[in-house]
Amino acid sequence: MKAMILAAGRGERMRPLTDFTPKPLLKVGAKPLIVWHLERLAQAGFKEVVINHAHLGGQIEQALGNGSLWSMHIQYSPEQQALETAGGIANALPLLGEQPFLVVNGDIYTEIDFAPLANLAHSLSPNLAHLLMVDNPPQHPQGDFAIVDGSLSESGATKLTFSGVGVYHPSLFASVGRGQAAKLAPLLRQAMAKQLATASYYDGVWHDIGTSERLHNLDQQLMTRGPLA
Repeated sequence: MKAMILAAGRGERMRPLTDFTPKPLLKVGAKPLIVWHLERLAQAGFKEVVINHAHLGGQIEQALGNGSLWSMHIQYSPEQQALETAGGIANALPLLGEQPFLVVNGDIYTEIDFAPLANLAHSLSPNLAHLLMVDNPPQHPQGDFAIVDGSLSESGATKLTFSGVGVYHPSLFASVGRGQAAKLAPLLRQAMAKQLATASYYDGVWHDIGTSERLHNLDQQLMTRGPLA
């Protein structure tokens, strides 16, 4: 199973930090955010990773290289302008192949074990998507979707927040042309309408690094206690 890390966002809310450094290379606990992902993906047995980039993307390629440091092979999917989540994934499909793949947002910090999600690839069909959901953080109290009997739903009583970690079948993005900007939510809603989207709940460590304050707070936490194994 291949994995993709979404790293094309501009990080407007984190300026001026992101004026000269792409958001995934900002450090917490003495490591760039994206390196935490690569280490955990490697621990889970992933050998092939695709990373998209736009803003200051050359820095990402220079910092990570071909992935040999983590005993994996990294390929890059450059974008002239960020194509949104679904657009970025659709643009990278030639690198991702025809089988289900894992996608991780580059601007989160999480201690998720990716191995069970890798196993999910073999049982995803006929579903098109499986999302990992988390408790609603203070900055997003309304949540996104609910989990109802294992399915992703907009009508459940308790809505949770999408973690930015999901497993997708390439056909979910069939309607998005290469180089076309597109959001993920409409595609998920189409899949939900056909009962082709599932979800599970994750109650471990997860942080959305959307502001410099959140970045600083997480950095202090990691430097104080150290990351969990």
